[in-house]
Amino acid sequence: MKAKPLIAIAMAASLLTACQSTGPKETIGGLGGAVLGGLLGSQVGGGRGQLVAVGVGAVLGGLLGSSIGKSLDDTDKLMMERTTQASLEHVQSGQTSTWSNPDSGHSGTVTPVKTYETSSGQYCREYQQTVTVGGEQQEAYGTACRQPDGSWKIVSG
Repeated sequence: MKAKPLIAIAMAASLLTACQSTGPKETIGGLGGAVLGGLLGSQVGGGRGQLVAVGVGAVLGGLLGSSIGKSLDDTDKLMMERTTQASLEHVQSGQTSTWSNPDSGHSGTVTPVKTYETSSGQYCREYQQTVTVGGEQQEAYGTACRQPDGSWKIVSG
């Protein structure tokens, strides 16, 4: 990735965190969302249009990540991670796995949608994920690839 998109991502992330007083979950969620949004934006267009897409992606990703991050507690995140790992490993494409935390009322789903092997022999899966916080559902799409230790690592999202 070029230096200019990274600068745009960093600037957007710092602007997001400077605008409000946030807790650690919200800050981490916002920064993570800004980075992912910026990465997705960097895949759009070229030249000036690409820089604009990076900035917009970083801001929108930061806002979404911040919103989810401020609400998910450690148990929610653990349940989501375990469900995602198990779904990517054991569930057929098109089948949905769910998680639900009765203490927080938060829930989510993970649905693998496509499995493929890269030219280097690495297995990857595209998936759809939802998270419901306070009755409001957010959707995300991503790709995860199997690591040498057998775990799945998100490579885009």
